Amino acid sequence: MRPRPNRRALLAGMLAAGPVSAATTSPFDVRADFPIVGNDRTFLNSAYITPIPRQVADAAAAFAQAKATRPMEVGELLRGCEKVRGQFAKLINAAPDEVGLLFSTAEGENVVANGLDLKPGDNVVIDDLHYDTEFVLYRRLEKTRGIQLRIAKSRGGAVEAKDFEPLIDDRTRLVSVAWVSHRNGFRHDMRPLCDLAHSRGALVYADAIQAVGTIAVDVKAADVDFLCAGGYKWLLAGWGVAPFYVRRELSQRLALDRYGEFHADKELPDGDFQIDATARRFDYSSRAFGEAHALSAGLSYLDGVGVANIEAHTVGLALELQKGLAAQGHRLATPMGNRAPIVAFETARAIDAVRAAFAAARIDVTVRGGRVRIAPALFNTAEDIARCLAVTKGLA
Repeated sequence: MRPRPNRRALLAGMLAAGPVSAATTSPFDVRADFPIVGNDRTFLNSAYITPIPRQVADAAAAFAQAKATRPMEVGELLRGCEKVRGQFAKLINAAPDEVGLLFSTAEGENVVANGLDLKPGDNVVIDDLHYDTEFVLYRRLEKTRGIQLRIAKSRGGAVEAKDFEPLIDDRTRLVSVAWVSHRNGFRHDMRPLCDLAHSRGALVYADAIQAVGTIAVDVKAADVDFLCAGGYKWLLAGWGVAPFYVRRELSQRLALDRYGEFHADKELPDGDFQIDATARRFDYSSRAFGEAHALSAGLSYLDGVGVANIEAHTVGLALELQKGLAAQGHRLATPMGNRAPIVAFETARAIDAVRAAFAAARIDVTVRGGRVRIAPALFNTAEDIARCLAVTKGLA
């Protein structure tokens, strides 16, 4: 067996590198940091894949260059992951030991669903604005474990705690929602939902990939039990690293379904190991260390600009979109006044014609299934919204 590094000693020597700074602290002046805005396009599709700033691209390139030109040590790589853990914890108002590092948000929900040891007769409650993974996962668990999936129906593009209330009972083990829905941008009011679930003994998971990095997320104020967010959207990074929040007292309640040397906290006699008691217990294997390095740069960038500034700016643009689309006569899929940077409307036009109209104007949006989804980011402007509305006017 190869020698095992002392993990605590490695972490104690964490690198003291400073954060990657944004060019400015105002979200209205960051356009120079984003190459996407200089390619003669209007990019309004950040809910799909968010472009990264130059600082993150430089960090990713620097990591690749380091791997190409010098020896790399596992301790150095783990310290980088610890930095990400602390940065993400700060962003969502958690403690670093409540954050694990997974590979995707789908893995996050699988870890929770499998770790809770769901049994026949148990039920899981979601809503119809959730991501497709949840339907695939829990329909499969209906067949393999005998659980029941219950789905709260949205009304006018929104779902409130009262819509979940008839579905949650003493056999509900988990309530799972997207903090912000990818379907229409609906932003859950998480605290009333968490209070309801907890009052009936259920736990709450939030898929926050469309929320963290663009709106304020406070897991303590919301009283969420589990949360996961991937790097490739609003966290301004890439794929392969998904920070996973687990409320401290629940870390050991989730049974592990895989094992590896990186979540072993202490080596015991006879080749045995003690598993870390914190959320680090979910980091069982080598991580995507290069992507973690890029994510650290993305989190530093967000910290420099300020998520409160980003939220005020992007939600302001989204509200302008809502008003403009409604005035043009479009049927909004997003509730009026919804405070998230995603706006969707229904269209009866041929999908190919709708896509062609946006392509001709060199505007990037998502057109899918009779719906158009528009998602302004921190680098977008009121002029971008006006250009978009000029196209939608012709589609009304």
